[in-house]
Amino acid sequence: MVRINAAREAGLAVLMGAPNLILGGSHTGNASALDLARAGLLDILSSDYVPGALLEAAFCLSREAGIALPAAVATVTANPARAMGLADRGRIAPGLVADLVRVREIDGLPVVRAVWRRGERVI
Repeated sequence: MVRINAAREAGLAVLMGAPNLILGGSHTGNASALDLARAGLLDILSSDYVPGALLEAAFCLSREAGIALPAAVATVTANPARAMGLADRGRIAPGLVADLVRVREIDGLPVVRAVWRRGERVI
């Protein structure tokens, strides 16, 4: 945790894989995303090999780490956009790119009910 605190103090965002969070730890023995989240040290969740894990991980963060759902969702929306300098997305506000996902939790899992891309419903 000392190195992660140093990264945060240096202005770096702390990123962990969404599958790590869902599975309850790293499959290679690295740091646990849930432990970092509980310590208030997790900024961004990503997934390069299980993109669907992002949505589930946001809900998992809320449920398992006690993080408010809007803050948990920000780990897969606003926080990554900010880290990449994409000021036109990641939040719901006038003038921003309007990519939205409507979700309903069913039996403890988030289920996508509708998707809008640039303000147009696509699903």
